[in-house]
Amino acid sequence: MGSDGYVPLFETKKVRGSVMYKLFAVSIFVGICFIFVYRFSHIPREGDGRWAWIGLFAAELWFSIFWICTQALRWNRVYRCTFTDRLSQRYEVEFPRVDIFVCTADPTLEPPMMVINTVLSVLAYDYPTEKLSVYLSDDAGSDITFYALLEASYFAKEWIPYCKKFRVEPRSPDAYFLSISDPNDVNEAKEFEAIKKLYEDMENRITRAAKRDQLTEEQRSKHKGFSQWDSYSSIRDHDTILQILIDGRDPNARDIEGYSLPTLVYFAREKRPQHPHNFKAGAMNALIRVSGKISNGQIIHNVDCDMYSNDSQSVRNALCFFMDEEKGQEVAFVQFSESFKNVTKNEIYSSSFRVSIEVEFPGMDGNGGSPYIGSSCFHRRDTLCGRKFDKECTSKWYKENDTESEESLHELEAKSKVLASCTYEENTQWGKETGLKYGTPVEDMITGLSIQCKGWKSMYFNPERKAFIGLVPITLPQTLVQHKRWSEGNFLILLSKYNPAWYALGKISLGLQLGYLKWSLWAPSCFATLYYSIIPSLYLLKDVSLFPQYSSLWFIPFAYVISAKYSYSLVEFLWSGGTILGWWNEQRIWLYIRISSYLFAFIDAILKSVGFSDEAFVITAKVADKEVSERYQKEILEFGASSPMFTIITTHALLNFFCFLRVVKKLAMDAADIRYLDRMAMQILLCVVIVLINWPLYQALFFRKDKGKMPSSLTLQSIGFALLACTCFVYLQ
Repeated sequence: MGSDGYVPLFETKKVRGSVMYKLFAVSIFVGICFIFVYRFSHIPREGDGRWAWIGLFAAELWFSIFWICTQALRWNRVYRCTFTDRLSQRYEVEFPRVDIFVCTADPTLEPPMMVINTVLSVLAYDYPTEKLSVYLSDDAGSDITFYALLEASYFAKEWIPYCKKFRVEPRSPDAYFLSISDPNDVNEAKEFEAIKKLYEDMENRITRAAKRDQLTEEQRSKHKGFSQWDSYSSIRDHDTILQILIDGRDPNARDIEGYSLPTLVYFAREKRPQHPHNFKAGAMNALIRVSGKISNGQIIHNVDCDMYSNDSQSVRNALCFFMDEEKGQEVAFVQFSESFKNVTKNEIYSSSFRVSIEVEFPGMDGNGGSPYIGSSCFHRRDTLCGRKFDKECTSKWYKENDTESEESLHELEAKSKVLASCTYEENTQWGKETGLKYGTPVEDMITGLSIQCKGWKSMYFNPERKAFIGLVPITLPQTLVQHKRWSEGNFLILLSKYNPAWYALGKISLGLQLGYLKWSLWAPSCFATLYYSIIPSLYLLKDVSLFPQYSSLWFIPFAYVISAKYSYSLVEFLWSGGTILGWWNEQRIWLYIRISSYLFAFIDAILKSVGFSDEAFVITAKVADKEVSERYQKEILEFGASSPMFTIITTHALLNFFCFLRVVKKLAMDAADIRYLDRMAMQILLCVVIVLINWPLYQALFFRKDKGKMPSSLTLQSIGFALLACTCFVYLQ
């Protein structure tokens, strides 16, 4: 409590040991400076290796710039905790309306049962139901998804009171039923079995309809909304479809206990082939307009369809930041952390992002604001609509939300549809100054940055009980495609007017700028990584040294920087809850992503920026067949298909393997050549590490027999490319 009696609704704690870490980082920086001195003072004057030496210096310079950007995410980490009891004591009757957006785009890659489990988890939030509205944005315009939501609206009448009565956590039915056995209490056990039976019956109906990909006449007769599909042509060509399945204003919209239900809306915006639809950003902006007409919640909460709520208190936790009397007025959005339920023990695809969640996002928060990462986020509506921060302007949560539309349900639906037409945004600021930004696959990052540049703050909240739990890719192709989309989108930001280097200059802190630049520099990092992981190995074939001798004092800064960086990386990963093998897997995926996903992302971003390619959005699959799932659980890398990315990864691995064989041959022929080991120690070590990292890939190339192995045609092709590269280097240099 302050001297004026102010008791905060949230608390901010700085991480311990920051001074020690800063000293450690400075020591690495000193080591990097010594490396540069060595490179400058020992450039070969002539002969083999001069240009390779200069290239290595350029790569090391790039890695150093990238490393400096990463330090901005570690120098000032903060962690937040909330006091929901204080919030309830002060503002229980003054809570604002909250509009929740759940986004889906493909009923095949994002199964309807997964979608409605997310919807039900947020419908059952511990929050006044009359102030809660849930919108499902279905960008595929699927009648199967609409049918699933209709079934969920019936089930919600039983599920919501059951959750409140027994304080259920989590409130996704599927996750809840998997997490507990039968209750001990007899009466509770009866209700448990009854609600579970209702859920399983609903699941069977939805699953059968999804497998048929067609609804029966009986199912279509359950709701008048199915008539809107009579004029439906395709995913890219249909009218706006909007149905208010539960009208929270209706006194008859009650659960089985007689309490009011939240508003529930199905929404598929109009799409026409000749009009750009701007993917998720376009869907979100249409939702902002439509929800503004129907419920107009001051807080907008968006979640992806595979990211169910794991904590019914999440809305209240978010409001602790918005409604804090001293600091709440400057908060534009609250980004919650995310967790994933299908991550294996050792994270074969390094998909948990545990270091980002536990370290980097708190570091961004300490520099002035968390990034917006597209899901699990709570926004002020007016900041999404372009409002600039003004110290004099205050939010009156209760008074501004105390009125409801008196229009009939039919009138409300009709007027709302107009707001989702293809032509509504023409000659407006939507996608530019209003709503989510267009022009990049990572509309979230650019939107969050623009909000912060208007003077707003944001908060990152990583509660002890993970608030949102989703799914990660379970194959290597899915992982590579996902990272390609992210890195391409971030690089497009670098090429746009929203480049953090100048767009954010003077508007946000330098640390926050560097944090955004770190992600924007992902794609260009492919060239430095490719160079550093190929050229030193190739020069082993010609016995040309590109690093200081092991016996030289100049070897010390190289050894220190490398060992210190990777030792700290391991400690950081373990501190974040990972395993040693998980960290090793992360190094492998780090390499694969940077030499394939980032390379293709860089090329595609350049082509798009000069107008030679159209923007595309690739949805990551959330389902896989039984064999693939079994291999994933056993932590076996999944290849199974030809891909240009696999060609690069495999050729790279084989090239290093052939260079390694050359070293083994030389050492076998002259084991006493100590001078060779002294001169080539760093290059041999680098080559050996790359070979060890690629051991699962070599297994997929030559030993495995299952369907997840590398295709034989790609194996032969990569062997040819690697041998050709080695031969050309030796004889044409």
